[in-house]
Amino acid sequence: MYQKIIIVGNLGRDPEMRYTPSGQPVTNFSVATNRRYTSSNGERVDETVWFRVSAWGRLAETCNQYLAKGRKVLVEGRLTADSSGGPRVWTDQAGTPRASFEISALNVQFLSGTNEEGGFAGSDFGGMPEPEDDVPF
Repeated sequence: MYQKIIIVGNLGRDPEMRYTPSGQPVTNFSVATNRRYTSSNGERVDETVWFRVSAWGRLAETCNQYLAKGRKVLVEGRLTADSSGGPRVWTDQAGTPRASFEISALNVQFLSGTNEEGGFAGSDFGGMPEPEDDVPF
């Protein structure tokens, strides 16, 4: 069995990087996906679904360095479910029950420009090593 999810959306906040006790970097960020359609009664409906994304290792470091709120990204990964197999269910500070879709990223592609320091628009940093300059063929 295999599962894979692909989303395209905009970052809702700047990424936050931390390190696990073993020293592994992990970066968390949220992505909003938008859908616009016309309902059966002719009303235009805008629907936004939020995903919480976590990236690990070298991918986490790259995401933390180049992503920022508002940037467009494509995220490939797997859904992280709770024990029932559904979205993560939790209670917010006001005591309201909430649910969130969480993705463990395997690949992140930057689809919009980055910072002024000359980042990588459209680059793919999926945890794969970067190609070396001297290719043998």
